[in-house]
Amino acid sequence: MLRYVLTFLPWIAFAVLSTNGEARFGAAAALLVSIVLLAVDRRAGRGWDELVIELSSGVFFAGLTLAAFTVTPAPFGEYGPAVSVAWLALTAWGSLAVRKPFTLGIARRTTAPEVHATPLFYRVNAVITAVWAVGFTLNAAGLALLLAFAPHATAAIIAVKVCGFALPALFTIRYPQIVRARYAA
Repeated sequence: MLRYVLTFLPWIAFAVLSTNGEARFGAAAALLVSIVLLAVDRRAGRGWDELVIELSSGVFFAGLTLAAFTVTPAPFGEYGPAVSVAWLALTAWGSLAVRKPFTLGIARRTTAPEVHATPLFYRVNAVITAVWAVGFTLNAAGLALLLAFAPHATAAIIAVKVCGFALPALFTIRYPQIVRARYAA
């Protein structure tokens, strides 16, 4: 679970530090966190296939930081939180489209090597990645709607942000256990 929190740390930094349509400092902090995490992960021997979200985060925050410091008014304005989660949705959907679910590399770290080439391993990770993709998509849509129609509903915005990450994370923990139990019986 800690690994997933670290994976999304740049997004958490961005969410905390970007307020009232001001994305410069949040984007810069998120870019810095992305770079540090990528460096630490690569130094620890993690493969690029394990770092899909981290790479995507770095690309997004590099572009956003550049735009935030050079474009006026701020890019995305109040919709920054929705756009950033939409980027994660595109990353997750894109990884499914190319048949390389972003969870595959992460799951390989915690499973036996003889399982990695099985169709079941791929299917479980495709399902988990699809749940993340749906969660990100619904999160982005919910945030966009709230920001458009109730921008001062802070509690609702926070609830949507938390649920958009917590529910897929809980599914990621439970689903492999359910599959193992089903196939053990």
